[in-house]
Amino acid sequence: MALVPCQVLRVAILLSYCSILCNYKAIEMPSHQTYGGSWKFLTFIDLVIQAVFFGICVLTDLSSLLTRGSGNQEQERQLKKLISLRDWMLAVLAFPVGVFVVVVFWIIYAYDREMIYPKLLDNFIPGWLNHGMHTTVLPFILIEMRTSHHAYPSRSSGLTAICVFSVAYILWVCWVHHVTGMWVYPLLEHIGPGARIIFFGCTTILMTFLYLLGEVLNSYIWDTQRSMEEEKEKPKLE
Repeated sequence: MALVPCQVLRVAILLSYCSILCNYKAIEMPSHQTYGGSWKFLTFIDLVIQAVFFGICVLTDLSSLLTRGSGNQEQERQLKKLISLRDWMLAVLAFPVGVFVVVVFWIIYAYDREMIYPKLLDNFIPGWLNHGMHTTVLPFILIEMRTSHHAYPSRSSGLTAICVFSVAYILWVCWVHHVTGMWVYPLLEHIGPGARIIFFGCTTILMTFLYLLGEVLNSYIWDTQRSMEEEKEKPKLE
């Protein structure tokens, strides 16, 4: 039996994301006052995605609790829709975007933090909040993947959806540059047009790879779990 029920974990994670978002929005940074506000940063978009996803998880848990034993077919139908939405969000957005933000941020930060998170930001964003935005996302989403089985959509529709998201964000970043003359991330200021195209292409490929990684990881976790349960159910040989 789990030390902490998964339903309680989801509520705790949801509350932590709400706290992170509230604290982040309360910070008065110059970049928040410019065109696009916080919505031009993938980190902020990811925080919203994670908060919405875990909100749906909590809502699903509550609906499951209320529906259990009721025999109401309409309620069961609505619950199935919620579960489908929850699973789709994890597969297409929460896992690939969340892992992308953590991995890419810390790789670039380790190489040259000024290209992704200038030291000046330390005056505005405390260390715990930085880790809340760029570190804890990964263990939180892995906990969710480990505690509940999620049905992935067809590979073609899932890959199409994550590619649409990636291209849409790239176009949004380019539009912000077109309007303001400034790139959202300092890294883009230091490379030429050709390198930017390659960079955008590589980020899209990485996002699709992370989608496939999530699919494989989800299958591995639950195939292993199923195998262990089947082994326990086998009668012991005397």
